[in-house]
Amino acid sequence: MLPSWITLAIVCAMYAAVIIFPRKKAYITISAAIFVVLLGASSPLDALTRHINWNILLIYIGSLVIAELFIYSRVPARIADNIINVSPNVGIAIVVILVITGLISAFVENVATVLVMAPIALALSKKIKVNPVFFITGLAVMSNLQGTATLVGDPPSMIFASYADYGFNDFFFIYGRPSIFFIIQAGMLSGAVFFYIIFLKNGQQKISVDSEDIVSLVPSVLLILMIVGLAACSFIFNSGVTLTAGLLVIALGVAGILWYMFVRKESGAAVKKLVLGLDWETILFLIGIFVVIGALSDTGLLTAFAGFLSGVIGGSLLAGFVITIAVSIIISGFVDNVPYIIAMLPVARELALGMGIAPELYMFALLVGSCLGGNLSPFGASANIVAIGILKKEGVNLNLSGWFKIGGPFTLITTAVASLVLWFIWR
Repeated sequence: MLPSWITLAIVCAMYAAVIIFPRKKAYITISAAIFVVLLGASSPLDALTRHINWNILLIYIGSLVIAELFIYSRVPARIADNIINVSPNVGIAIVVILVITGLISAFVENVATVLVMAPIALALSKKIKVNPVFFITGLAVMSNLQGTATLVGDPPSMIFASYADYGFNDFFFIYGRPSIFFIIQAGMLSGAVFFYIIFLKNGQQKISVDSEDIVSLVPSVLLILMIVGLAACSFIFNSGVTLTAGLLVIALGVAGILWYMFVRKESGAAVKKLVLGLDWETILFLIGIFVVIGALSDTGLLTAFAGFLSGVIGGSLLAGFVITIAVSIIISGFVDNVPYIIAMLPVARELALGMGIAPELYMFALLVGSCLGGNLSPFGASANIVAIGILKKEGVNLNLSGWFKIGGPFTLITTAVASLVLWFIWR
């Protein structure tokens, strides 16, 4: 067995490289994974069977396909158009669109959600002659926030579900208490109020738009089947992310591709573009992280770190809670939260158990801080980077300070409210 300090050195080098070269993160983590296997920190068999969570990967790939087809169907755009037409004024319409965008993002990949809603936001901003920065930024931060709410919302939620043995239904209620979904909704409501105040001045007029034509309802059916199927798997097996759940979602994804090919009769080039356009970088990134952090966990260093934190906190439940959230916000505001979540979940659990409390208090705090913290900076989440790119095409250059004027208050408000609800329910 490789000495634990060498494994730790590899992990630290990997983190440093990801921070310095974020666009090469998939290559970096895969290289680190190969390195720990070649050095004997993890055997090839352990890497493939124990460390890599294939159930999560199946769910992620399948949900990406369904998300792409859902966007292709134009149903989200039609929903937004109808909201604008029935709302009493533009301010309410914008806030409702942001809320709906977030709810869609709880089941559809964040970047895809932002991309489909952005043209609507830009057109509406031009029509009422307001700066599109707040609307486009709002799409990104609300998508990131709600991506935490369900098992299929974002990779960190999938990772949490696998580690905590949570099924789809457990994100709503667990042990008779409201779970992470409702904690995030508290943050969402505060975020909606924040944006309503911003749009209050320029949003009193009433407008109408032409509704988009829906291409097909089949992707919507696939999305509903995925949600219902995951809920059924969670209920039947009474466990976390099972192989059945993974196979179900990937099967629905394959069915969607077949429908796209043979019913919609899209060209081979279009099908190839859809498949190659999936987020394969994150998939490879996850594989590498699973292996490297799995090898680190086997050394016992994460448990030792939990013991160290316990000593620093000194047995204060509130101090541990606040530190977990604050550190998670700061780190995830500037660094990818996936490796952080994978490494820190065992630490949060051990810390909670050592204090004789339900591990959910600290694990939920970790999830809330790290996922909502991604809204702090323009490079804290992929959806933020996409939003910056969309604004740049419109001739608007949004720098770090410009983003922080919106993302900073939004992050502090939503995280504070979600954390208070979490503390009230789970302390």
